[in-house]
Formats: sequence, C-alpha cells, structure tokens
Amino acid sequence: MNWLLVITGAMVGAPLRYLTDRTVQSKHDSLFPWGTFTVNVVGCLILGLLTGAVTAGAANSQVQLLVGTGLCGALSTYSTFSYETLRLAEDGARFYAAANIAASVVAGLGAAFTGAAFAQAIWG
Repeated sequence: MNWLLVITGAMVGAPLRYLTDRTVQSKHDSLFPWGTFTVNVVGCLILGLLTGAVTAGAANSQVQLLVGTGLCGALSTYSTFSYETLRLAEDGARFYAAANIAASVVAGLGAAFTGAAFAQAIWG
C-alpha cells in the first residue's frame, strides 16, 4: 500500500514539475533556470511544512509518503539543477552557474525553514 501512495503523489508531482518549469521559464528571457529554481524552492517549502506537520502530529506517515516522498520527490529535481548548472558553466555563463548554486541553496533552505516555522505556528 505504501508504494501506491508514493506513485500517486509522483503522478501529480511529475507533470506539475514539468508544467511549472515550462510556464515559469517561458516568462523569463534569461539563461538562469528559473523554472527549475521555482519547483525546487516550492518543493522545499512543501517539505518543510510537511515535516513540521508530522513533528506536531498533524500529519501521519501516509501523508508523508504521499506528499513528501511522492509529490515532492517528483516535483523537485536535484539532477536537473545539477545538469543546468553544469551546462551554464560549460557555456561560459559562470556567473549564472554560481548564482544558481548559491540562490538554490539559500532559497531552498530558507523555504524549508519557513515551511517548518509556519507549521509550528499552526500546529505547535
């Protein structure tokens, strides 16, 4: 049964990732990978909120599998982040590559902490 929860979450997360990435990127005429950046930060925010909810007892392990492992696992993407950063560096856009690394780490951690703090405020 657990695998079905993960698959169900991923069935929502994967197309959501693709559609969000394409929509966001189409609105920016920039080398910076805004689409991937957006889905990764949103995934971190959701996972932080979920972690806070689980810690507070407001969500159970099934929700964690569905939303955390399934949805967030398919929504966010470390491999695409790595590929796009490498591609930027190889194409000579080293500033964008470094900015992608720094901004992704700072914004991702910030989003996760914000989500956890929000959960603490609601359920703590």
